[in-house]
Amino acid sequence: MGFFGRLATLIKSNLNDLISSSEDPEKMLSQIIIEMNKQLIEAKKQVAIAIADEKRLKKQRDNEASVSSEWERKAMMAIRAGDEELAKEALLRKKEHDSLAETYGDQWQKQKTATDQLKLALRALNSKIEEAKRKKNVLIARARRAEAMKSIQETMSGLSDTSAFDTFDRMAEKVDQMEAEAEAGAELAEEYTGDVLSHKFRELEATAGADQELEALKIKMGLVEAEPEPAPAVRVETEDDEISEDEMAELEEALAELKQREIGG
Repeated sequence: MGFFGRLATLIKSNLNDLISSSEDPEKMLSQIIIEMNKQLIEAKKQVAIAIADEKRLKKQRDNEASVSSEWERKAMMAIRAGDEELAKEALLRKKEHDSLAETYGDQWQKQKTATDQLKLALRALNSKIEEAKRKKNVLIARARRAEAMKSIQETMSGLSDTSAFDTFDRMAEKVDQMEAEAEAGAELAEEYTGDVLSHKFRELEATAGADQELEALKIKMGLVEAEPEPAPAVRVETEDDEISEDEMAELEEALAELKQREIGG
């Protein structure tokens, strides 16, 4: 099993432990993100080690290639000096370093391939963690909504017993009865202790007012015609009418003048 396979198994194991030990989704999700970040840090360390190994192998390959070139230069120098035996020994040493350079080169290529795969896996893991962080708030909101719905359902289930509602209705009826009894008592008190005649006239005035409003509405709707207003009454003086002093003086003066004319005639 590779490193990331072991890492996935470890994360899954930790998550299962968290799920078993926690009943609060919000706390559990936050803890999961923390655990994921811890594992991501560990994965980065492992990838860093793999990159360091790759660089070390490449450096060793390059170093062996450089040493090989140096022995080749020495062999050429021995040939120029006419010492072929020395040149052969130099070439043998060159061959040894060529072989080492090839071995380190093969190891470096394999390590580079593995390192590239680890980098891809690390980026994928980082993306998954970032996605989990983005989804965490959505999951928390959904969990809170579900908890609220559960609480409401539990409350409604508790109210499914109609006894509470029946009691409420009985109390409402009792209040209505109390109000009716109080109003009846007030009417009786007015009948027996108040001014009965005034009470009757108030009822008559209320009825007359309603009749007038009804008549006005009928006239407005055109159902009946408005009665013509009565003509102003002509005042006819009677013996009982009061006569002012001036009017009495004028009357006496007219009678005296009439009597004088009769005497003169």
